[in-house]
Amino acid sequence: MATKQGMCRNCGSLIVFDDRNENCECIFCHCIFPGEEAVRILENPGDYTFANETFEETSDSTHYYVNKVNPDMVTSAVARQKLAESKDGSLAIKPSEFEISPKDIKAPTKLKMIMLGAFALFVIIVIAVSLPLYKSRVNLTKAIKDGIPQAFSGIAAIDTAIDDHGNAKGYAIYGQSCSKIKLAVTSDVTEKTCEDLFVKYTDLRAQKAEITSDKLKGVTMEVFVKNGVYTVTGSDGSVKVEFAEDVALETTAASETTASETTASATTESKAAA
Repeated sequence: MATKQGMCRNCGSLIVFDDRNENCECIFCHCIFPGEEAVRILENPGDYTFANETFEETSDSTHYYVNKVNPDMVTSAVARQKLAESKDGSLAIKPSEFEISPKDIKAPTKLKMIMLGAFALFVIIVIAVSLPLYKSRVNLTKAIKDGIPQAFSGIAAIDTAIDDHGNAKGYAIYGQSCSKIKLAVTSDVTEKTCEDLFVKYTDLRAQKAEITSDKLKGVTMEVFVKNGVYTVTGSDGSVKVEFAEDVALETTAASETTASETTASATTESKAAA
């Protein structure tokens, strides 16, 4: 024996029947009709109109339906629900009281409350962890800014003034532990100048953050000058300074020089021709 699946021509419910029988029977509305017709309706139910007539269950003992051992109730319910709902939102067929619909598949209230509580707890933990870190960084940044004018005094021309929004005009500090700083220097500097600025900053940062071991480690300073940028790093008492030239600036300057030379040459040739 093999079973086939079809759809009831009366109410649209899923039918499972024995392929040895010519007829099939809907277990919900008790409509009896040829099994092959049920198979054809299931293949293309959108083009079929369901009558939704009332049939009484027959009194004889012959029934033309079988039950699957493991029926997929959710899949059939979803398929039937899509068929039942027309484009205007009205029901094209009556929902069966014995069959679940996607709207019936809802999370229990207790589960919803547990999920909501877990999310709220997660938010509280994130706030409890991040807020102290944020306050710590803000306080450390302010303390360093207060000490920078004295620390950098006499080394290089840096605008250490603070505007109305609390931002420094000549430098910017980054990182949770204020380990990155960028400086805009308007005077001429050397590698030794950058090294001195770096040491002064790491001393100030170590003092304000109460760092006792390897105060140079993890700190990066970028010193921006007219023709490029110095990058200063350090570790274990050793300071490393690297310089990168501004290629775009050099290219522009070279172009301007070439243009000037070309113009001068053209002027000279014009005078010679005259």
